[in-house]
Amino acid sequence: MTGAALLLALVTAERLGELVLARRNTAGLLARGGVEIAPGHYPLVVALHAAWLAYLWTAGLNQPVQIGWLAVFGLLQILRAWVLLTLGSRWTTRILVVPGETLVASGPYRILPHPNYAVVIGEIAVLPLCLGLTGAAIVFSLLNAAVLTIRIRAENAALAELRRDGRV
Repeated sequence: MTGAALLLALVTAERLGELVLARRNTAGLLARGGVEIAPGHYPLVVALHAAWLAYLWTAGLNQPVQIGWLAVFGLLQILRAWVLLTLGSRWTTRILVVPGETLVASGPYRILPHPNYAVVIGEIAVLPLCLGLTGAAIVFSLLNAAVLTIRIRAENAALAELRRDGRV
């Protein structure tokens, strides 16, 4: 197995594990009265991430792994773990709000309003760079920026409305 194949297998397994975790957390949040915000864009998120991984498996499988970029990707995984641990059962791939619960303001949320998105921005760019695929890093970063613009606007609008109504 090449280094690229091992890296892609690990990232794919991580993403699949996160989908299982997200599904479990989503069910728990909905059971506690959670409300999904702006679900219409979610298929774009899924399509983007699936296309990104599929392209990397296709174009990057036999590429040498760039150790410097791999180190950056490793740091992003540490930040990802920090986000997941901070949010705990509140982490999901969807935008869910449980009325009456306070927003998380600890961990990386003390520093950034959307640390999970910052990590995703980094990952979308850096994993292709690990495989020497600069064009893929640029194209998928631009596509990700478009999707995250929609997502963050929807999330911020929903949270602002909940704050105005005193529900968060």
